[in-house]
Amino acid sequence: MAQDTLENTAAQHARMPQVDAPALVPAIEAAPELTVILPTFNEHRNVPVVVERLSRALAGIDWEVIIVDDNSPDGTSAVARAIGAQDRRVRCIRRVGRRGLAGACIEGMLASQAKFVAVMDADGQHDETVLARMVATLRDGNTDLVVASRYIDGTTDTGFSAGRAKASQWSTALARKLLKVELTDPMSGFFMLRRDVIDDMAPKLSTQGFKILLDIAATGRDVLRVTELPYVFGARLAGESKLDARVALDFGQLLLAKLSNDTISYRFVLFCLVGATGIGAHMAMLTALHALGVPGFGLQQTIATVVAIAWNYVFNNAFTYRDQRLTGWAFFRGLVEFELICSVGAISNIGIASLLYSGGPSWWIAGLGGAVMGAVWNYAVSAAVVWKAQ
Repeated sequence: MAQDTLENTAAQHARMPQVDAPALVPAIEAAPELTVILPTFNEHRNVPVVVERLSRALAGIDWEVIIVDDNSPDGTSAVARAIGAQDRRVRCIRRVGRRGLAGACIEGMLASQAKFVAVMDADGQHDETVLARMVATLRDGNTDLVVASRYIDGTTDTGFSAGRAKASQWSTALARKLLKVELTDPMSGFFMLRRDVIDDMAPKLSTQGFKILLDIAATGRDVLRVTELPYVFGARLAGESKLDARVALDFGQLLLAKLSNDTISYRFVLFCLVGATGIGAHMAMLTALHALGVPGFGLQQTIATVVAIAWNYVFNNAFTYRDQRLTGWAFFRGLVEFELICSVGAISNIGIASLLYSGGPSWWIAGLGGAVMGAVWNYAVSAAVVWKAQ
């Protein structure tokens, strides 16, 4: 009897549909609470140190770091990826054909899935131990943006020279007066905010320049709930600072954009200002050629025009398009292209001016109209051809 029962049970089991054993599915992990954005350019020696510091400072917090590298020639992105291969909290975005601290910060923040995003330098000058206090401040739900400030509670700029400290204080005062940004340190590069805030605000922000916090504070001036925390600005770990006199141009660009509600192109204004200096270069060369007795005004004018265009190219490459600056052989190729483009612009200038003059307006209106059309042509075409994204 028992044997029959066992055989019947076995036969019934054989007739049952067979179900494969469940596959091993990795556990699903939620996004971290915090993403730290480290914009980098030539920071291969500093990145490992800063990541190690973050590991110690953020113990007990679910975090990750995104290193946004502007295609550093020193191999910063390779160093970051090597660390990330051993630590999934470390990610790297390598940007090719685009440059700029503000753009890198925005791109990194938008790549995050975390609840909070922080921005800090990769050179060790920002005190990573402040990050935990920033997270605690945002967790209470009464703050949208936390700024680490160098200028409250007696904090100092130990990492600044006297000149840079003074320039920072002047720019801070100017930003507060013109943009009505009520922060003690709107020029700080160390801050944290809720990611949904940057999602909403990103289309209104400039991707050029260095002062991303000032842009955020000015754009969200009437809606952002802001808290400032004190910290001491330290000394750079290794390498050279990226900040120099050109930062003043970035600051001016941002002020103009915000004061004009983004209706005036700072790059076009700078292009025209460089063109104005080119007139001086043209007249100086024309005067010199005349004094030297070079035969024929036509030849003198041609040489002076070529020199003035070259002058404009050099200064536009250095300042107007400093984030897309051409070097090496690309510099000389760009010079030839710029000379050709501006030659066509000069012909357009004369043609438009002559057409307007024949229509009856005064000579100066016709001349101004031709100059404007020539400037617009030179700016638009050179931006598309000479300084296109590399």
